[in-house]
Amino acid sequence: MAHSGKLRTWMLSVLLGACAFGCASNPGPVPAKGAAAQPQQVAAQYIIGPGDVLKIVVLRNPELNAEVPVRPDGKISTPLVNDVVAVGKTPTQLASEIDKMLSEFVRQPNVSVIVTHATSASSQVKVVGQAVTPRAVPYRAGMTVLDLVIEVGGLSQFAAGNRAKIIRSDGTTTREIRVRLNDLLNKGAISENINLQPGDILFIPETLF
Repeated sequence: MAHSGKLRTWMLSVLLGACAFGCASNPGPVPAKGAAAQPQQVAAQYIIGPGDVLKIVVLRNPELNAEVPVRPDGKISTPLVNDVVAVGKTPTQLASEIDKMLSEFVRQPNVSVIVTHATSASSQVKVVGQAVTPRAVPYRAGMTVLDLVIEVGGLSQFAAGNRAKIIRSDGTTTREIRVRLNDLLNKGAISENINLQPGDILFIPETLF
């Protein structure tokens, strides 16, 4: 009997040890790579607007790096560069201009401009009219009409979805692009899933009774 009791005690110790090893070697799910918040990304042809925050990087000259907001007057200031107009330019265009200005002080500067926070009106797309929650939505690279409609909760019960239109302006001209939202949502008409651009306005009219 004593021998049997010692055997049971030894087997229990082995099982407990195995469980402890297994629990320690399996700490639980590993967070997915990239699960941490990612920096905001904007389209390559993004147009800088007031309120945007820009990161200026000068290769091999870290003392000239800066992160600055675009002021209401549309300008920014960085080390050695004062009051350069940023509004209305792409990051590439602004980088080229700062590059030329710095060349007076630095030999062969290499400047990059990154939009770290896109908060201007030109970084948004808007929905007006018969959506569940019509509002402005931050633009994302590759954003489509379907993405935008989902963001605002879909169409209201009074929406004339097939008479919707996108109002697009390039700063000098404005044009309208017809989009049949009912066909897109109810019939899967992918051809109606138009790619959006920063500043687009999706207008959804009310149905006619």
